[in-house]
Amino acid sequence: MLAAAVGTAVSGLVQAQDVNLDMTGRIRAEALQRSQVMATLDHMTDHIGPRLTNSPSMLKASEWTRSQLSSWGLTNVHEEMVDDLGRGWEFNNASVLMMGPRPMPLHALPKAWTPGTNGQVEGDAIYAKLESKADLEKWKGKLRGKVVFTDELRPYKPGEQADFHRHDDKSLEDLIAFPVPRQRTASERAEDAKRFKERMAFAPLINQFLVDEGVLATVGISSWDNGIVRVMGGGSRKGTEADGAPAFVMIAEHYNTVMRALDRKAPVRLRLNSDARFTTSSSGPGYNVIAEIPGSGPNKNEIVMIGAHLDSWHTGSGANDNGAGVAVMMEAMRILKAVGARPNRTIRIGLWTGEEQGLLGSRSHVEKHYARYPEPSDPAEKALPVSMRSQKGSLQKLPGYDRFSVYFNMDNGSGKIRGVYGQENLAAAPIFEAWLKPFNDLGAVSVTQRNTGSTDHIAFDAVGLPGFQFVQDRLDYFSNVHHTHLDVQDHASEDDLKQASAIVASFAYNAAMMKSRFPRKHFVED
Repeated sequence: MLAAAVGTAVSGLVQAQDVNLDMTGRIRAEALQRSQVMATLDHMTDHIGPRLTNSPSMLKASEWTRSQLSSWGLTNVHEEMVDDLGRGWEFNNASVLMMGPRPMPLHALPKAWTPGTNGQVEGDAIYAKLESKADLEKWKGKLRGKVVFTDELRPYKPGEQADFHRHDDKSLEDLIAFPVPRQRTASERAEDAKRFKERMAFAPLINQFLVDEGVLATVGISSWDNGIVRVMGGGSRKGTEADGAPAFVMIAEHYNTVMRALDRKAPVRLRLNSDARFTTSSSGPGYNVIAEIPGSGPNKNEIVMIGAHLDSWHTGSGANDNGAGVAVMMEAMRILKAVGARPNRTIRIGLWTGEEQGLLGSRSHVEKHYARYPEPSDPAEKALPVSMRSQKGSLQKLPGYDRFSVYFNMDNGSGKIRGVYGQENLAAAPIFEAWLKPFNDLGAVSVTQRNTGSTDHIAFDAVGLPGFQFVQDRLDYFSNVHHTHLDVQDHASEDDLKQASAIVASFAYNAAMMKSRFPRKHFVED
């Protein structure tokens, strides 16, 4: 195992922090026998529903989670503002009907942040690629009143893997092997930044083009087959830009039906409705939810954090991405209160907003409390994500940096925890192995040095703070439900969520009780 290769110094660190098996037993019993994790997940999904960033439902979720955490006795429960998250948006229903060459209901759902149709509208379908300025010039004056299909026909590809995945002994063993990462060149990073800038510059151009040309709606093809609508955002979150046209994503099998008709030169008439609307006229702030169990020992001012993103996409109910992670993290805090934990360090929970738009909530939290890079003076460089900037400058550490211990995240669906990604923190490996040992019988056995992303632990890891994501059984997270209309509670595994809650609560408690702060890996400022 990895622990054998670490050395005596780390071994001593582990020995100095023995696992409290009595507390671990109490945590297990509370998690497995008196769980409330499914009740939490049910309220977020079936009662509140999807939680698009800055949507009315996201605000309801923020209010409800704060109320629930307060009812369990957590302290310092509050919202933390995250600036400029864009406009609010929601939709109630949508429909697409092919009227000719034959009547047929077509399954499609709207992209987030695109305008509604203001009732039923009708128009002829046309295929037009709109991916460049040259494409816009080519189609200028030819698309008024049309329903524009923007993707090519995609042949159906039968699935060759099971939809439902659990790790077996071999796959867990394979995870231990560390693939040496290839160092990206400066030119490759520059090319990535160039393509990002081009995409960002083109988006407002095409939105304005669709408005100016009077396009009735656009339709794209779902990225997955088998009747699954995988849909995310379009239009514009910014109140200062054109809304674009109503935009739909259609299941591949129905999209291809239309495209084959167009290939035959058959006229395709469509009737569409998208009951969607912007709920705010301008970009506004969003909010993280923060709460804690205060430390009561000599290191009470140090922070152990657990967290998950509260936002979701809009077509399912955000159960597996990431209601499951939120429910587990909330349940872990409830468990710690229920068993009377009195941690040495403060244990804090963060429920993040805007993860789906680029880890906006967690990055904002890290920048406010722990560390940040200076803002570039070049506007073009400032528009890039931090990870793409050619010159970040010197890391500016805030007073909280040295008081921070460790962060644990969950964001791979509802599958049980099988281990931890070590993020190349060699000193963490033997500690995690010791903490997992009381849960080996529940399937949690693996510690790998692999990095994983891209979710909210990256916000901490990017500034040299210990941030970790758990290894999970993926169930059908990446094959059926991820960012699709199937992301609903039915796909969540209750037993797995109970197991995960026990492990997260135990990890948080163990980290809070360590004699010394959690070890940090060598961090090279870019």
